[in-house]
Amino acid sequence: MTRLRVVFLGTPEFAVPSLQALLVEADILAVITQPDRPKGRGRQVTPPPVAEEAKAKGLRLLQPARLRSPEVIDALRALAPDLHVTAAYGKLIPREVLEIPRLGSVNVHPSLLPKYRGASPIASAILNGERETGVTIMYMAAELDAGDVILQRRLPITPEDTSRTLEAHLARLGAEALIEAVRLIAAGRAPRIPQDHAAATYAGKLEKEHGRIDWRKPAPALVNLIRAMDPWPSAFTTHRGGLLKIWRAAVSDAPVPEEPGTVVDVRPGEGIVVAAGGGAVRLLEVQPEDRRRMSAEAYARGSRLRPGERLGGAAGPPML
Repeated sequence: MTRLRVVFLGTPEFAVPSLQALLVEADILAVITQPDRPKGRGRQVTPPPVAEEAKAKGLRLLQPARLRSPEVIDALRALAPDLHVTAAYGKLIPREVLEIPRLGSVNVHPSLLPKYRGASPIASAILNGERETGVTIMYMAAELDAGDVILQRRLPITPEDTSRTLEAHLARLGAEALIEAVRLIAAGRAPRIPQDHAAATYAGKLEKEHGRIDWRKPAPALVNLIRAMDPWPSAFTTHRGGLLKIWRAAVSDAPVPEEPGTVVDVRPGEGIVVAAGGGAVRLLEVQPEDRRRMSAEAYARGSRLRPGERLGGAAGPPML
């Protein structure tokens, strides 16, 4: 089978397995990723994971500020690729870029399209209590995540999954599905299955405030929120005026008459039980402001937290 000439566009860790898989299956003409940006508390300028992988493999690397610039368009046309492959590039790909390859442009998307088009499909699936998600390999179109589907692969969501763990699983599954799709394209046998646009749902970009816990919501919804916001932007509440991030929690079966946000119980080995709008949430791992992550039990002991205290303040924005 003819090896396709491919330009790869991707930025975060999610895209790295797809790039690695393509190296075996195709000839990578260039890798395009976002520019290096400040990161972390020290704001040190850091290359994206895809840039680091491309450098390690000795691949041609482009990090343009704008894909629409004439220099970038000319450079891509000069490469004469058979195919563009995108995995979480982070910006909309202009039509003039999508139309350069003779076999089109395809995308690795971490949801079962048309469900959860947009920027945060993984977090949205957990947030909404989905029991299954997956990856879609599709031809790219001018409209966001609306192109024809080549193939899909499904993946269960476990109760222990967070966005961090689910993203890693989907990244590996996406790489496997991508190679299957690339082989179909190379053989001229890739299907084009139109999406049902009337059934489309959208997952907007996550903002910091989406992680704010509204204790008036039912306990299962709050636990889903905590799982969905890990690793970013992280679920958080307040205690005694200070920020308190919540990293792990579980639904408590104990009936609670207290007002939402009230600490109901603090017990060794049990964590911190907080009243919700329906039921209660047992906090297991937290992180006080400017401190490390710790067990909820350790935090309660160190802060001398007592039943009857209140957590939280204003509610956050409407969820995705």
